[in-house]
Amino acid sequence: MPPVKLASTSTRAPKGLDKEKIKAKTEKILLELDELQNLLIAESKHALLVIIQGMDASGKDGAIRNVFGSLNPLGVSVKSYKAPTAEELSHDFLWRVHEHAPSKGMIRIFNRSHYEDVLITRVHGWCDDTTALQRMKAINDFEDLLVKHNSTLVLKFYLHISPEEQQERLKERTHDPKKMWKYNEKDFDEAKLWKKYMGYYQECFNTCNKVPWHIVPSDQNWYKEYIIATTVYEALKKLKMQYPGLKK
Repeated sequence: MPPVKLASTSTRAPKGLDKEKIKAKTEKILLELDELQNLLIAESKHALLVIIQGMDASGKDGAIRNVFGSLNPLGVSVKSYKAPTAEELSHDFLWRVHEHAPSKGMIRIFNRSHYEDVLITRVHGWCDDTTALQRMKAINDFEDLLVKHNSTLVLKFYLHISPEEQQERLKERTHDPKKMWKYNEKDFDEAKLWKKYMGYYQECFNTCNKVPWHIVPSDQNWYKEYIIATTVYEALKKLKMQYPGLKK
C-alpha cells in the first residue's frame, strides 16, 4: 500500500454526502453486524481484534459505544490502555497486551493499544529511536502471530481529526456538564505536541503495515462511525462463516 501522508489526508467526509442517508446506512449495517457476530460466536473459528488509535478527543469512546454497543455483550469486550503499572513495566512491553488478545468466537476492542509504546513514549523522549524500531518489529511479529496462528482478524483504525476540531472538542469539555468528567488539563499540553505526534504516527503507519491501517476522517462523528461499521462488516462478511450443524 502507498505510504500514509497525514497532512494530505482529509479529516472530513467527502463533499456532497447526505448525512441522514449515511446515518441510515450505518443503522442497517449495525443490524447486519449483529447477525455476523452470532455467526462468529457459533462457528468459533475466528477472532476479531479491533484497534482504535487517535489523538485526545478524536472520538474513540463514542466510536466504540455507537458501533459496537448494540452487539451481544457476551461476545464483545473493550480493553483500555493507560499508563503502564509498575508490574507491567517490569515485563516486556507486549506482556500486558497479549493476555487480552481475543479468543476464537470473540471480539476484543483496544481503546489505545500497544502502539502507545511507540507513540507517546517517543514524543516525550522515554523511548529512543532504536528501541522504537525494535518494538515496531515486535509489533509486526505479534500481529502476524495473531493472524496466522490464531485465525484472528485484526482491524486497525486511526481516527484522523484536525487540530482545530481537537481544540473545539477539548474546550467543550470545560463547559458542557455531560463532558466535564473527561476534562484533563494535560490534554491541552499534549495538543501542543501535535506535529511530533503526527510524525511518529505516520512513521508507525508506514512501518507497522503488515496489517494495514484504516485512516478514518473523524471530524464528523456520523461519517467516522459509518466507515468503521462498514469496514468491520465487510471484513467479517469475507470470512464466509456458517452456522455449525448439530454436534454429534
